[in-house]
This record gives sequence, C-alpha cells and structure tokens, in this order.
Amino acid sequence: MGRKEHSMKEKELRKGHIIDAAERVFFSNGYENASMDNVAKEAGFTKKTIYMYFSSKEQIYFEIMIRGYRLLIAMLEDNFKEKKQENAVDELRTIFLSFYQFSRECTPYFKTIMEYETKDCDQYIGVGDAAIHECYELGERIFGYLSKALDRGKEEGSVRGELESEKTALILWAFTVGVFNTRKRKKDYLKVYHNVSPEEFITDSFHMMMHLIAVKGEMKHEGR
Repeated sequence: MGRKEHSMKEKELRKGHIIDAAERVFFSNGYENASMDNVAKEAGFTKKTIYMYFSSKEQIYFEIMIRGYRLLIAMLEDNFKEKKQENAVDELRTIFLSFYQFSRECTPYFKTIMEYETKDCDQYIGVGDAAIHECYELGERIFGYLSKALDRGKEEGSVRGELESEKTALILWAFTVGVFNTRKRKKDYLKVYHNVSPEEFITDSFHMMMHLIAVKGEMKHEGR
C-alpha cells in the first residue's frame, strides 16, 4: 500500500471512529443535548480535529442516518431472500414488517431517522451535499421497493390500477412514518385509553393501508 492509499485509509478509519463516538453521545444524551465538545471528548480528539472531518454536528447526524438506512435496507433485502414473495401483498407486508423489525432491533437508528423525517429540512442547510445526497439515494431505494410492489400489484390486479405507483409510495412512506411514530410515542395512551397494544396498532394499520389501495375483493386472504 502506497503512502497516499495509507493516508486515505487512515483518514477513513479516523472518520469512522468519530462517527462511532458521536453515536454513543447522540444515542445516550439525545441529539439536541449533544455538542461537538461532547463528541470530541468521547472520540479522544480536539474539537479542531473533529472539524477537520465534519463541518457541523448536523453533518455527523446525516452520517449516522446513512448507517441506519443501510441497516434497514440490508434487513429488508435479507427478509426478501428468506421467503419467496408470492404476490404484491407479500412484498408490501415484508416491507412494512421489516420496518417494524428495524424499529425494535435498531431502535437508536430508527429514532434518528424518525426525528429527521419529522423535522424541517431547513435545519440542515449547513450539511455537506454529499451526505444529503447519499441519504436521499438510500431513501429512494426504499421508495423503489414500494413502487415496484405497487407496480406488481397493478399488474396482478390486486392493487387499484388508477394509483400512481411513485406518488402512492410516497404516501405509504408518510403513512408508515406516522404509524411508527405514534406507536413509539403514544404506546401508553393507546393501551390505557383505547386498549390497543403497540403490536395490534401496527397490524391494524397495515390492514387498513392495504384495504385503501387494494382492489375490492382481493384482500380476503391477506390476513393469513
């Protein structure tokens, strides 16, 4: 390995070390309560060194989100491989339940993504274009799975043919974000005032989502 390659590898390792430290700080203290001073102390570097790699706390936040999106996509692809998707409903169920699995098994990353989804994008003006672009690209991959499943459903005749797949995928994503945010933040309210467990809420939400987009009469076997 030449000097240049060694230097680049060392830089990437140090960058990864800083993100690891930032995760520990953000996940334990909360993003809003964390500072670059906290990250520098956790990483064992000066704040000046941190700024050599990241322009702002927001940029590190995006790097953590990128890790989260990659984990979610890997989980989704593993679930697709594990069991054959017989139809579009199977595909949509797998996407929805993979997100549920992600929320339970990768909770800090799930929370990071959810917080981003519910914030004003203007708060991240100082973030580097590369980090934002990669986050958007990873998000588009998830939209791609949704759009593909909807296209398949329209071809099979199980999903309403007048729906635009891309627009419907965006709406389903917004629906999913809202459902999982409610499940996480209002679970006691759901149980105490409506006698609905978080798991029931997720299941019922999926069924309602499917009935809204399905062709009438095509959902009779969906619950199996």
